[in-house]
Amino acid sequence: MQFDDIITRSPLMEAVLRSAHLIAQTDASVLITGESGTGKELVARAMHATSPRCKQAFITVNCAALPETLAESLLFGHRKGAFTGADSQHLGLIGAAEGGTLFLDEIGELPLTLQAKLLRFLESGEILPLGETQSKRLNVRVFAATHRDLYALAQTGAFRQDLFYRLNIIPVELPALRERKEDIELLGKHFLTQFAAQHKLPVASLAKEARQHLLRHAWKGNVRELRNLCERLSILLAGRDIGLTNLPLEIRSAAPQFSAAPFSLPETGINLEDLERDLLNQALERTQNNKTHAARLLGISRDALNYRLKKQAV
Repeated sequence: MQFDDIITRSPLMEAVLRSAHLIAQTDASVLITGESGTGKELVARAMHATSPRCKQAFITVNCAALPETLAESLLFGHRKGAFTGADSQHLGLIGAAEGGTLFLDEIGELPLTLQAKLLRFLESGEILPLGETQSKRLNVRVFAATHRDLYALAQTGAFRQDLFYRLNIIPVELPALRERKEDIELLGKHFLTQFAAQHKLPVASLAKEARQHLLRHAWKGNVRELRNLCERLSILLAGRDIGLTNLPLEIRSAAPQFSAAPFSLPETGINLEDLERDLLNQALERTQNNKTHAARLLGISRDALNYRLKKQAV
């Protein structure tokens, strides 16, 4: 997976990928955030592929799927006889990433007891496998990803604050699909073509009304949701035009997204650029220039906020 393989024409997503490409050349730890289905692992793989470690291992760990009783052994390894059933020495997933990159997906699900050991590894580069008395030094770069708000979890004690700040040295925040509407039709065509080839079927196409409703949909599952829909449609409607009636009910009934109290446009009109600039300034003032919190107030990602601040020169 390379950056060129990530399909987008959204200025917001392109800006994120440019930043990620620059970060890839360093050896710093990276925290990749974004809603489920936004492509966090794809970006992590692209960063590894363009980094100086590209010829070494890329080890993925789904922290949410680690069995709590075996998690420490699986991550840090163990020596033979360290516990009942340890019939041989185990290198551990961190050890398996020696010289390369360790990708910790859903880091917010990592048990608190292991967060302390992970923090020590990030700080010292050393691990202590179960049953060993001597630490082992490793050369591993760490990428972590989450769809959860780690800052909020850290404030409540559900995630270690020191680990959050250690991981958050260089954050990469991926925008939701609804924030990159330019990509919906582009990705839809790509997936329909891809799955037609995969299943050896004629390529289906999206009719105009179907495309309009895809743009209106909220895409809670983001790119993954769109991908799954396109696979289903490419099989059921192979070689046909996909019309509005062929779409799932939740998409057919989608309406333009408004807040509970929609803004009323004055009869005299407004200056949209001035309004956006004023809202950006208000959000920054209210949060004392904390961009993460300001973005949350405005209902956009941090990268979307930075994009708009740069555009408005705020």
